[in-house]
Amino acid sequence: MRVGITILTDEPWSTTRSRWQRAEQLGFDHAWTYDHLVWEGLRESDWYGAMPVLSAAAAVTSRIGLGLHVTSPNFRHPAAFIREVLAVDDISDGRFLIGAGSAATWTPAPWAWTCR
Repeated sequence: MRVGITILTDEPWSTTRSRWQRAEQLGFDHAWTYDHLVWEGLRESDWYGAMPVLSAAAAVTSRIGLGLHVTSPNFRHPAAFIREVLAVDDISDGRFLIGAGSAATWTPAPWAWTCR
């Protein structure tokens, strides 16, 4: 069994750097972050770009898989995004993991989710 962890990008790298390193030290197989423009519960927080954060995480870790939770093609042009993917995968020596999908948005009923 493989075990992973999620690390948000809502704080500066000076704070989150140690989280990525600690996840590796604790023996997690992979660490993921979200590719969101904002987080519902953290609307007032800064929200840093997932790909630059994963690149930085790759530079300060050596073993742990580095993942991008569901990334939406609605936010990026595919040609530009694949270049980012290739760069992070190269910087991480092949440790990059990715989930792709359309993402979810709230429907008019706040208790229901829908995917586009």
